[in-house]
Parts: sequence; C-alpha cells; structure tokens
Amino acid sequence: MIETLELRGDFPILARRVNGKPLCYLDSASSAQKPRAVLDAVMSAYAEDYSNVHRGLHHLSAVMTERYESVRGIVADFLNADEDEVVFTSGATEGINLVSAAWAAPRLGPGDEIVLTAAEHHANVVPWHFLRERQGVVLKWVDFDAGGWLDPQAVIDAIGPRTRLVAVTQMSNVLGVEVDLAAICAGARARGVPVLVDGAQGAVHAPVDVKAIGCDFYALAGHKLYGPSGSGALWVRRERAAEMQPYRGGGDMIREVTREAVTYAAPPLRFEAGTPAIVAQIGLGAALRYLGGIGMARIRAHEQAVVAHAQAELAKVPGIELFGMAPGKGPLFSFRLERVGSPQRLAALLDQEGIAVRAGSFCSQPLMASLGVTALCRASLGLYTTREDIDRLCAALCAL
Repeated sequence: MIETLELRGDFPILARRVNGKPLCYLDSASSAQKPRAVLDAVMSAYAEDYSNVHRGLHHLSAVMTERYESVRGIVADFLNADEDEVVFTSGATEGINLVSAAWAAPRLGPGDEIVLTAAEHHANVVPWHFLRERQGVVLKWVDFDAGGWLDPQAVIDAIGPRTRLVAVTQMSNVLGVEVDLAAICAGARARGVPVLVDGAQGAVHAPVDVKAIGCDFYALAGHKLYGPSGSGALWVRRERAAEMQPYRGGGDMIREVTREAVTYAAPPLRFEAGTPAIVAQIGLGAALRYLGGIGMARIRAHEQAVVAHAQAELAKVPGIELFGMAPGKGPLFSFRLERVGSPQRLAALLDQEGIAVRAGSFCSQPLMASLGVTALCRASLGLYTTREDIDRLCAALCAL
C-alpha cells in the first residue's frame, strides 16, 4: 500500500479549500492533478532552459533538445517499447486521429470495416465516423453485457473478411471495466487484423507492456498520467509506421524540401510536424518518473484497496444506482441518485461540500444510449485518493 497521506503532500492543489471545505477531488478520470515534481519541471524548462528544439546550435537549444528527446525514452520504458516507435502527440485524441488519417484513410475504402465497442470514448469513435462519412467505411459495434463486462470473444467474432482494424479502449471511462486486450489482440492477429488501443484511462492504473498486449497502436494522454495537458504519445509498431503517410506537413517531419519535391524524415519525426509542445512533454517525462518512483504495481494495489472500500460503502447509500460493477473493475464509479434529480444537479450539490465529481455523458454517448440514460455522475480515483475521500462522498450522498 502507498502511504497516501504522505504522497498527498506532493500535490499542492489538494491542500486548497472549495466552498469553505477541504477539496475532495474525485475527477481524476477526467484529468489528474499534478505533483510538485511536474510543476517544478515545467517551471524549470520555461525559466532556465527554454528554447526551440532540434533546430538551434546554441547552448539553450541543445539543452532543451536533450531534455525533450529524453522523454521519448521515458515513455518507451513506461510502455516496454523502443524509442523509435514513440510518436509525441498532444494526447490520446491526436494519437487516434493520427492513425485514422495517416494509416487508415489511405488504406480503407467502401465496405471495409472497423470493429469498435459500445464503450469507446468519442475520441475513439469520431475519427472512424470521418472515414464512414468520407470513404464509406462500415463501423461494427460490440456491446458490453448488462453487468458491464466485455467478452473478448465477442470482439474477435465480429472480425470478418472486410475488417481492417479493431479499435478498443483499455478501460471504459463510464463503466470502469478493464478489457482483456491480450485476448482480443491475439484473436485479431490470427486473422491478420491490426488493433488500436485507447490507453487514456488504462495506462494510469497499472503497468503497461505493449509487447505483451500485442497491439499495433497504443495511444496515451499525459494529462491523465499526472502530466500537463497537451502532452501524450502514440506507440506505433514499427511495421505499421512504415505503412503510414505523413499526417501533417512542416518542420522536423522532412529531410529535404525543393520546389519540385519533398522527402520525409524517418518515423517518429515523420509524424511530428511543427514546433512541439516542448515543455508539456518535459512535464510528462517528470510525471512518468514520479510514477516510476512509486511503482505502478503499488499504485494499482492501493487503488484496488480503495475501490473495494468504495464498492462496499456506495452500496449502502439509499437509492443509489451504480453502473458497471463487473468483477475487477477499475477505480471509477458511475451512478445516479434519482431522488436528487439530474446528475448535473447532484454534482453541483456535492461541489457545495467541496467534493469534485463529473456529471454528463463523459464523451460516451453510444454507451449512454445502451444504458438507457443521457447522463450520470462519476467519482474517479487516483493514487492520492483515500478511504476518507470515499467516506466523505458517501456521507454527502446519504445526506441529500
């Protein structure tokens, strides 16, 4: 178990008060708070070393380039990958759009299929709808069962002769269910179909090994990993990168430009046009070093202990309806309390007690439709969440 109270001191924002009450932050699935190590790295980069990267011969440019490029190795270690397979992005959304535009769009045509689950975040739905609208691609949907569990065989069985890609979340941001990615990837690979994994929710809660998972693309979001917003990465299997066209044009993604032609840099720089989010990525590197210092296995054990406590205590709240309570669920809970009214009203009332939860569709409208709701409340945990945070939430819900 993590010494949570000690670690909470690493997050300055957790010491503040909201509406006169100590902050109880239960919205980490939307965006995690930032430890001092990240804040210091960001400030240092701007105050001491800032310059553009890759292009300058002067000292500051060399220092910033080294700091920035070192993050590629940190991300690679985090994913158990090779550095030249790590593409820097602004987050999971850009990573998925990159795959859609640079790999899928040039290869897919009318009648080709993409298999999705009903629990995908809009970031892993809308880019594929672009291909449906513009190129006649067919989207095939796989549902979760009533308990919020996804049968990996159902995904595999949805793969047909026209299937060109499977795009699947690692963890639903509504149900909290952890998907059996290794089984899905093995089944898809046996059928010659690549798999893209949206790791935005899953990467922060357990060790990630893209080689063991067996996927072809893995997108992660830095802001959910305790790093800055605007940071992230896409892991691309080397042979898939060779199949991808450049995504955007500009500096760093070229070797040479003439009036008649252009030649492109090798991956990953081929997919990183323009001045990047230099400092944000440096902050991501600091966040991953911070997580590594704690240990992802320890973080998982701590969060699962708080999840067990939350499951027991939330079940005692009169009138609560919980969604996605399949065994082995991750550290988030979606619920409604009809006696209070809309989830938005419920979230506003909790905010008056200093408790921050999310309310709405969570950018997962297809899943909400499957559940027969338009909105829910969601309490999501992080490594700094304590049993006392859960007790405060449950006491506030009981008092409404």
